[in-house]
Amino acid sequence: MYQTTYHRAGSIDEAAGLFAKGSEARYLAGGHTLLPVMKQRLAAPSDVIDIARIKDLVGIEVSADTLTIRAATTHYDVAQSADVRKAIPALADLASMIGDPAVRHRGTIGGSLANNDPAADYPAAVLGLGATIRTNKRTIAADDFFQGLFTTALDEGELITAIAFPIPAKAAYAKFRHPASRFALTGVLVAKTRSGDVRVAVTGASQSGVTRLPDMEAALKANWSATALDSITVSPGGLMGDIHGSADYRANLVKVMAQRAVTAAG
Repeated sequence: MYQTTYHRAGSIDEAAGLFAKGSEARYLAGGHTLLPVMKQRLAAPSDVIDIARIKDLVGIEVSADTLTIRAATTHYDVAQSADVRKAIPALADLASMIGDPAVRHRGTIGGSLANNDPAADYPAAVLGLGATIRTNKRTIAADDFFQGLFTTALDEGELITAIAFPIPAKAAYAKFRHPASRFALTGVLVAKTRSGDVRVAVTGASQSGVTRLPDMEAALKANWSATALDSITVSPGGLMGDIHGSADYRANLVKVMAQRAVTAAG
């Protein structure tokens, strides 16, 4: 059994300081990423720094044009928040589809984004809504944050503190769930900004992780309706194929989920 030192940080600065002192430290929020890989001996951190109870990392705030969710806020709290449901209903709906009740009560938005699983839901929301990721060092635009499978723009030891979502004119998320894990075999978030621009982000399909769909964005900007996507063909090239669904199957799902999302957005 390898030795790991557990710390419960009381502040963001304390957490960052503990990380810097560890030879191979890791942050712990909900634990759905770190703990399983530790059990499988795929990770052996020298220090585990629990950030789940840092008050400055928990909470939801709304202004006239921005919804801000702090990084250690759970999926359950996002799904149940009246502020989220009023400002961006699509985001509350997305959070309610993550995993099962046990996962939603422990998992956090910041942990999901830092891990950047290619089938996770939140990356589609962050990229599709054009959010900004705030860390203890800087702010990062969504288009710059996601850099491939399980890879982000975060530096070693950099800690996500909050995510700021511009409130859209309309948005919706449609997801085809894996029946066991509840991860997205394909999930698509569509959003029309208040300025009239359109963003479409897909998760669970691409070999490079969450990605935008420029052809769909252009079609929907010209005509916001599900039928505007009838002529769009999604290429299976670059899409994942596995025992749960071939690349061709996922290509079809991308279009179907996008059309469902547009219909749901109204």
